[in-house]
Amino acid sequence: MDRATLDKLYNNREAVPTHPQDIARWATESARARAELPCHADIAYGPHPREILDLFTLAAPGGPLLVFIHGGYWQAMSKGEAALIAHGFVRDGLANVATINYPIGPEAGMDQIVASIRRALLWLWHHAPAYGYDRDRIYVSGHSAGGHLTLMAMLTDWPALDAGAPADLVKGGFSISGVYDLRPIRLSYLNDKLGMDDAVAARNSPLLLLPASTSGLPPLTCAVGGAETPAFLQQQHDFVTAWKARGGQVTAITAPDKHHFDIVDQMAQPGAVLQTAMAAMLRRGG
Repeated sequence: MDRATLDKLYNNREAVPTHPQDIARWATESARARAELPCHADIAYGPHPREILDLFTLAAPGGPLLVFIHGGYWQAMSKGEAALIAHGFVRDGLANVATINYPIGPEAGMDQIVASIRRALLWLWHHAPAYGYDRDRIYVSGHSAGGHLTLMAMLTDWPALDAGAPADLVKGGFSISGVYDLRPIRLSYLNDKLGMDDAVAARNSPLLLLPASTSGLPPLTCAVGGAETPAFLQQQHDFVTAWKARGGQVTAITAPDKHHFDIVDQMAQPGAVLQTAMAAMLRRGG
């Protein structure tokens, strides 16, 4: 496809004229979560100013941890718009929730962004005893760019980064409106701030990093809105097909009538399709 076509297919804000209201709602609901739920705010997990996280904890110790990674095409947004998902899990005692910030473009490149996510997860694994969650039950979810980063976390060789960390540090993944092949992104307007070359896009594309067999990897759920652009529907189809072809466990969800923004609310609403699927993953331990 030429750049004009890719620009249109990947411009979610242009495709959803109501996106300012959606983002404003996320911010309002996230502020309410931080005010109403037990929250350890702005914990530093690394040296970069954006390497901070919020941790929403359950009253009872020993519960699982759900880590949520915000979207924004690796160049916008923050955990300040992501904490609303704590409503769907902390209030009903299903899981502790961590929402994380990470460096973004153009200041940070994709390699640095991915390294930051891995640093956050290692920090959360090491510091579980201090905050009372079970470090052997860490799950990762994210939206859009966060969906991409969810898969980069799942495909990480953890012992290679930290000899004490288990290979299965992440027990399950839930990607929402994810981007799994960065090659189209490199050819679109989005790369103006990301500056990826072919090599960077390739080594950070989950679709290109799948092992010969995915049967030993944690269970995965991929969700996309039925009203999203064809690019996002294709990204999910191609990735789920490749994961299944290699023998892995994956559930594909298409949320009817949901677009790229209002699909996120599904994680904040108990009983909604995405929240129910994530809760089921937490309950069955993978």
